Amino acid sequence: MFQFPKPFKHKHPPIKNVHAVFETQSTFGQRAADKMAAVAGSWPFIIIQSTLLVAWVALNVTAVIKHWDPYPFILMNLVLSLQAAYAAPVIMMSQNRQAARDRLEAHNDYEINLKAELEVQTILEHLEAQNAALTEIHKAVALLDARLNGESQSRKTAENSPETA
Repeated sequence: MFQFPKPFKHKHPPIKNVHAVFETQSTFGQRAADKMAAVAGSWPFIIIQSTLLVAWVALNVTAVIKHWDPYPFILMNLVLSLQAAYAAPVIMMSQNRQAARDRLEAHNDYEINLKAELEVQTILEHLEAQNAALTEIHKAVALLDARLNGESQSRKTAENSPETA
């Protein structure tokens, strides 16, 4: 007769939440670098910094108050250089961390794809087994139908034939 495959058993560990794993392993400095990069790369930061720079220039050019940084704004350049000197390495640290997170997520996606491929392959094997079983069942039903039709035909011919006495 026909044989069904054994039921599929999941032998792999559950899928990990890469973001949660990554966050639990991050240090205070790494989290601070991520937050600083998020703030420095935002529109509110750019708007606030631009507003402060325009105000700095305007106050020093118009002489509404005492010139603390007259043209060519050497103090402003020094402040911006210090800001860039500290912001650039912190942003690069955050980008490196993001790249590491992306690699971890890509590896996790690869593992998920392998698991999905295994399960799809198993499903296809089960479907093939079901197709074979259905073919066998169809043949058996057809054989039984032929036998029943043959017996009912022989009964009809026996009933219709004149009786010999």
